[in-house]
Amino acid sequence: MDLPPDPAPLATRLQNTLVRYHSTAGSEWRLARRTKDATVWRKPSEEFSGYLYKAQGVVEDVTIRIVDHIRPGPYRLDWDSLMTTMDIMETFDENCCVMRYTTAGQLWNIIAPREFVDFSYTTSYEDGLLTCGISLDYGEVRPNFVRGFNHPCGWFCVPLKDYPSHSLLTGYIQTELRGMLPQSAVDTAMASTLTNFYSDLKKALKT
Repeated sequence: MDLPPDPAPLATRLQNTLVRYHSTAGSEWRLARRTKDATVWRKPSEEFSGYLYKAQGVVEDVTIRIVDHIRPGPYRLDWDSLMTTMDIMETFDENCCVMRYTTAGQLWNIIAPREFVDFSYTTSYEDGLLTCGISLDYGEVRPNFVRGFNHPCGWFCVPLKDYPSHSLLTGYIQTELRGMLPQSAVDTAMASTLTNFYSDLKKALKT
């Protein structure tokens, strides 16, 4: 797939998809993992044969600073232990780009390192922000990596009404790791990866 010449339709479609996930009734979700930092649920994905994961937790910081640590930019690589490289391949504007990144091996390298090329878009949502993305079939796959694919994913970050210095961070992730992997290994990795994401993010925001 070539880079979209006009990213606006893709950004709109992506945003609408994430807002629909965000309005999914609580009864459709099944608890996958709970820690002091976050709770993770899952439901069958509409996009592929795996799961759509929902993660949620309160983060002690303002929304813009949290989102700046999550979206493509100078902060993400510093604190996200799963991400090993990140390059911006194309910039459409300050809130919209295409990035290529690689991830470390997981579960004692049962899950080998992966490479992704994602379209990323950040926009306002209620009193906070939504940063979202979807993978593109674009560019050559680097040697020694399996090319993974992120179906529509995103993070909603909104200030708590009574505690504006705290934010509710809710993520929706559905990653197709591809390659020859047992589904049970993927499911185990996804739930623990998401709770670790919150604890790593909280540590980074305090430094």
